[in-house]
Amino acid sequence: MTDDARDAIMLATYEALRAEGYSELTAQSIADRTDKSKAALFYHYESKDELIGAFIDYLVEGFEARIERTSDQRPVDRLAAFVEWWCGPAAAEETGYLSAMLELRAQAPYNETYREKLRASDDQLRSALVEILEDGMDSGEFRPHDAEVVADLLLAAADGARIRQLTIGRDSYSETVRDGLVAHLLADLLEPETAYPADPSISIPPDERLDGVETSDEAEGSVRTDGEETE
Repeated sequence: MTDDARDAIMLATYEALRAEGYSELTAQSIADRTDKSKAALFYHYESKDELIGAFIDYLVEGFEARIERTSDQRPVDRLAAFVEWWCGPAAAEETGYLSAMLELRAQAPYNETYREKLRASDDQLRSALVEILEDGMDSGEFRPHDAEVVADLLLAAADGARIRQLTIGRDSYSETVRDGLVAHLLADLLEPETAYPADPSISIPPDERLDGVETSDEAEGSVRTDGEETE
């Protein structure tokens, strides 16, 4: 399969998830968003599960490239960018996609393919955060600490807030948890001469492969994305 064909299928999968959710997702709804037939789609992927697994791989690849683009910045700035990206409230136009991914994650205990792919995604996300924390200790910006433990706490808190936001409509949870992490956890990590950025100067860039789709509330589900993904 060519890179262009793969990009088109992955973008169509993203659009379909945002428009229809995971439970209503079909191979036909994905094919309808490409120039391929359903049969042609299954020429490349043997099942919907395999296609969704490939989509998770695609997101992982994109995240690796995105996080690399901030690697030359100060660790404290990279940490602030990560926290704003992962812990900040979801934009209204992103809730459909994030809810679909939450549905997908709920299938992982019963679906070995999803579980394996999501575990790899989680490992990558955690590894990126651990690297930032360890770089901060090496640079003298952060106090000595167990980077893996702190990374786990950050991700678990942010995940919990996002789940509560999506499932019971409490949009304030993400912002409250983010502010609490900054004030009570991250503040204790910083050396006295290091200030946590009140307004981060850098951000984790969007996945350009999934960028530029127009937003619409119409039934056809034409949507816009800023490229954000769930690990």
